[in-house]
Amino acid sequence: MANATDHLWMHFTRMASYSGGEVPTIVRGEGAYVWDAQGRRYLDGLAGLFVVNAGHGRTELAEAAAKQGAELAYFPLWSYAHPKAVELAEKVASLAPGDLNRVFFTTGGSEAVESAWKLARAYFKRVGKPTKFKVVSRYIAYHGTSMGALSITGLPGIKTDFEPLVPGAVKVPNTNFYRAPEHGDSPEAFGRWAADEIGRAIEREGPDTVAAVFLEPVQNSGGCFPPPPGYFERVREICDAYDVLLVSDEVICSWGRLGEYFGATRYGYQPDIITTAKGITSGYAPLGAMIASDRLIEPFLTETGMFAHGVTFGGHPVSCAVALANLEVFAREDLLGHVRANEDAFRSTLEKLRDLPIVGDVRGDGYFYGIELVKDKTTRQTFDEAESERLLRGFLSTALFQGGLYCRADDRGDPVVQLAPPLIAEQQQFDEMEQILRAVLTEAWARL
Repeated sequence: MANATDHLWMHFTRMASYSGGEVPTIVRGEGAYVWDAQGRRYLDGLAGLFVVNAGHGRTELAEAAAKQGAELAYFPLWSYAHPKAVELAEKVASLAPGDLNRVFFTTGGSEAVESAWKLARAYFKRVGKPTKFKVVSRYIAYHGTSMGALSITGLPGIKTDFEPLVPGAVKVPNTNFYRAPEHGDSPEAFGRWAADEIGRAIEREGPDTVAAVFLEPVQNSGGCFPPPPGYFERVREICDAYDVLLVSDEVICSWGRLGEYFGATRYGYQPDIITTAKGITSGYAPLGAMIASDRLIEPFLTETGMFAHGVTFGGHPVSCAVALANLEVFAREDLLGHVRANEDAFRSTLEKLRDLPIVGDVRGDGYFYGIELVKDKTTRQTFDEAESERLLRGFLSTALFQGGLYCRADDRGDPVVQLAPPLIAEQQQFDEMEQILRAVLTEAWARL
């Protein structure tokens, strides 16, 4: 639309890129596809933003929102409840692993992460360990944009403008086995080393100062780093040894993205807190949540106890109604089973791209993959900043979109293309992704 840049300030967008040009405007979605204002169709290879898990055009979800809005459009959860929040909290608790039975609703992922760090700090104050306030997270990991969540985030490029940030955020190596600085010949040994780096960081900071470790089941930024074998088992041991909370940040990895309701279930570890958002409503309304273990609420159940934190629209009645309807779709259509049944086909289809000289690595799990681009496959040499700028922003993003594929070309770590289609995607969509990627990446290599 011609006037899109007049008043609309788009997120994480170089506004100057559209100076005098037209902003791509998406007007409709159906299944795994979206259409722009000119009627062109695109395969949604990123589920919006790792969000539209059940697919576009689900009228039953829109109807659930309309029905709830007519009955009770809004009421806060500040000392009051409403039926949909109660019902959804019970449902989420029944799906979460172990004793994660306490659901604190937010409106999105950053708020959920912010809530988890605040809870960790408040909990340790209440149990007589007031010096435990720091948090450990991984390099290049993204955990949100609010000031606390941004401090936990390990991406220097998006933090500089907002410094100084919240003190106490400590960084450790991530699980990118393709670029393992140690034990590059053994995933098991590398996983042990990466987990032990968390223990070493806790020791350096002082165990009496560290409150929590924040980890994604599969790290998003940098291009989908799955956990090496034994990694989370060892991290759990370390957290237990130092009385540190393990927070599983599943804003992306929950609600079927990895073939289970929660990534912690997929990889067999028990967190103390799960943060979630995005796919809980498949994007039909904004909602997030912090899901905490029973022991973490205990200090706040005294007569005068209170977790002094909240947000106006957390647990919004319309959003909760949509989430419940969304989870009904998940159960009725067995979307988790669909992912598990098709994830090998998705992987093998993307693996075909390894024959291209620009493709260094294809990694991920479930319906969540990253393709790392390299200048030299033998040495794994990456692109310098100028080349990455020219390749990703100057060509790839636009060319993939023009080719009919909406996905993400990202250089917040090494250059990658990220893919996370709606959970309804199947071989037809996998083939379409591979064909468009092959054509565009071949041209990209020719341009270097």
